[in-house]
Amino acid sequence: MHIDEYRDFVMSKKGVTEELPFGPDTLVFKVMGKVFALVPLDTEDFRISLKNTPEKNQDLRASYPGIQGAFHMNKLHWSMFLMNMGIPSSVLQECTNDSYNLVVKGLTKKLQAELENL
Repeated sequence: MHIDEYRDFVMSKKGVTEELPFGPDTLVFKVMGKVFALVPLDTEDFRISLKNTPEKNQDLRASYPGIQGAFHMNKLHWSMFLMNMGIPSSVLQECTNDSYNLVVKGLTKKLQAELENL
């Protein structure tokens, strides 16, 4: 999967926005204002940081050498996917969905209701 395909996949989700809050080098995807995916733009290799449960992150890192603790993030909750290391697109999509759903689950009831009505 390439960055353009990934962007299309993420932007098709309800309530998602893309921003550059940390400057022009990091693309941030948010759902209802909360971060669930980060894509550094200042590297040649396509990589993505996603949120997940500590248990799932541990399993992913044990299964794929291209998945490691995310740079500048809480490594217990965030993993970086180095896409040039053979991570299947299906794994990336599943983990993106998990990250999105985990963040949605943590939204206030009001924001969850707003999301439902979009």
